[in-house]
Amino acid sequence: MIILIRNMESDRCIAIVREELKNLEVAYKSVELGEVELSESISEEKLQLLNNTLKKSGLELMVSSKIFVINRIKEAVKQLVYYSADLKRPNFSDYLSKKINYDYNYLSKIFSEMEDTTIEKYYIGQRIERVKEMLGQKEISLSEIAYRLLYSSVAHLSNQFKKVTGMTPFNFRHSEEKSWENTVNV
Repeated sequence: MIILIRNMESDRCIAIVREELKNLEVAYKSVELGEVELSESISEEKLQLLNNTLKKSGLELMVSSKIFVINRIKEAVKQLVYYSADLKRPNFSDYLSKKINYDYNYLSKIFSEMEDTTIEKYYIGQRIERVKEMLGQKEISLSEIAYRLLYSSVAHLSNQFKKVTGMTPFNFRHSEEKSWENTVNV
């Protein structure tokens, strides 16, 4: 994610921005005159907080509407992942278009441009993270996880999980159990 900063004209400004990012615990890849490349996107609240602290030094964020659209996409994806059991199996592109009120092609283009990944890969990553959380709960079966996260089948979930993590859900669950047992026995 790239943030543009107005009035950033010297090495002193770069040092100020780095310090404020560090204070707010915002990870970044680079800080150059007028531009910061963040390691990942941040919440609108944190952006506002950063802007307020930078204003004290005469600097100001030039937040584009694209950043807010990206944040809305991420929030919509998380809602789909975490509350999908409440929904009928939606068409992903239609769901995002309706939720954000933009054409999916536009959303896909700016997401890829700003995040260096596709919306689909982001969605898959969020689903897999949710699967990992649910696998930590022994009482939830893989079939139930697949159902709740709107996978078409357990096989589809398992294949996607293995493709992303390099291990099967079964092996992941058992490795988590072993690591949990090790921390309890210490």
